[in-house]
Amino acid sequence: MSELALEPVSRNSVSDAEWQARIDLAAAHHFSHRNGFSQGIYNHLTLTVPDEQAFLLLPFGLHWTEATASVFLKIGYDGQLLAGGGQIQRSAYCIHAPIHAFAPKHAAVFHTHMPYASAIARLADQRLLITGQAEALLSDDIAYDNDYQALARDPAEGERLAELLQLKSILFMANHGVVVTGEDAAEAWDRLYALEYACQVQLYARWTGEPLRELTPELREKVRHQITRTPLHDAATSRYLPGHTLHFNALKRLLDRDSVTYRD
Repeated sequence: MSELALEPVSRNSVSDAEWQARIDLAAAHHFSHRNGFSQGIYNHLTLTVPDEQAFLLLPFGLHWTEATASVFLKIGYDGQLLAGGGQIQRSAYCIHAPIHAFAPKHAAVFHTHMPYASAIARLADQRLLITGQAEALLSDDIAYDNDYQALARDPAEGERLAELLQLKSILFMANHGVVVTGEDAAEAWDRLYALEYACQVQLYARWTGEPLRELTPELREKVRHQITRTPLHDAATSRYLPGHTLHFNALKRLLDRDSVTYRD
């Protein structure tokens, strides 16, 4: 990998919080590849560095299965490389920096061309129909970009996307793909997974040629309330973890079981 001019970051040179963020982001790359969300070396998953105006990005040219905690670049919102070595993919900076800067809730910004969501984004009407509980959970968090502007080569494009996204967490990008955000890597990845599942099921249902049965607004809101405002399990309050954290931790255990070196 000498052609990539990598300069891994030492564990001792960063805070505990930043190192944990690096581990989680590396894990998210591996999960995404295992689930078919990756497109070779393209697309980008980023995560803000706690308490800094900076985010972590995989050096361009690395495959997602090569992601480890130490290889991520640390990039300021102004585009300055603060730590690490390697190439910054221009479109990654132009899309992600403005969205990270827009609001703290966009701490994780995952942009993919994953196939089922990207297929929905290529339809003349790219709205995700609310036909089941997976879509109901996501429904109020979805924004749409219906004006494809080709590849992002200027931060103004990221600013445009951030204005469309606002405080929602999913942006369908017409003729392109999706952006999914979260307050941490676990929330963003679980949401990314749920979105691709919902899109896959909807495409399968459409392929039958039969009419789709959409949920009423009242039932959609009931489902959202049940999932987001009632406990998912009966652990004591001191031990309660949200579903997205439990899901993310389970997947990290699978990586550890398979001796994947993402924590290095």
